[in-house]
Amino acid sequence: MILVEKTGLVEGRLIQRYKRFLADVRLDDSSVVTAHTTNTGSMKTCWEPGDRVLLEPAANPERKLKFTWLAVERPGGWVGVETGMPNRVVAEAARRDALPGLMGLHDVRTEVKYGTERSRIDVLAVDGADRQVFIEVKNTTLKEGPWALFPDAVTERGTKHLRELQAMVREGHRAVIALFVHRTDVDRFDAAREIDPTYAAELDRAAEAGVLVLPLNVRMVTSTDATGRWCLTWELPGLLPWVPRR
Repeated sequence: MILVEKTGLVEGRLIQRYKRFLADVRLDDSSVVTAHTTNTGSMKTCWEPGDRVLLEPAANPERKLKFTWLAVERPGGWVGVETGMPNRVVAEAARRDALPGLMGLHDVRTEVKYGTERSRIDVLAVDGADRQVFIEVKNTTLKEGPWALFPDAVTERGTKHLRELQAMVREGHRAVIALFVHRTDVDRFDAAREIDPTYAAELDRAAEAGVLVLPLNVRMVTSTDATGRWCLTWELPGLLPWVPRR
């Protein structure tokens, strides 16, 4: 089931990513453009110079940066680097009652304030028993062997989110951490324990406390239209196993 589709995309070759928000890309006509990069993290294992990338032209002609970097093709397949897409895909799956491992949702909302640490939950829904379901979504792109790992850098914010999800469980709600595995060349998930042992330990505690951990298997499919422009779709066919790398 296609949940989100992007059309009219432009292909190019990555020259460099720099200053967190910027990427220089050479297009097929040999021109060089600077694309906006929404992923401000380390992006380890996500790119190398010369990789093929897909850019989305800006809808606003007045925008300074005319393209947004959506995806990059690595040797094993495509990697999604646009960090707003995971929330959008998960919310759409919840609205269609098609979120793997968590069926029966309705009344789906996004970016709702909650908790005692001044956070916003990515997706808030209601289940069949009329319980609130708090869903935190994490774009997961770090790769090591067959594993997808999260996080790719120390994340105090991510650890805070896990604490707040546990608090929701204690209050009688349901809570979910959805690891959006945004690449197609892995077949299992674990926390990046060497990079952020604090986050890894908190994820283990959250699971024990009743927070549902969902490593989402993301399928990205590319195609081209009659004009040569690229199309990219997102699907959620199931879950990846959580396999500790110990």
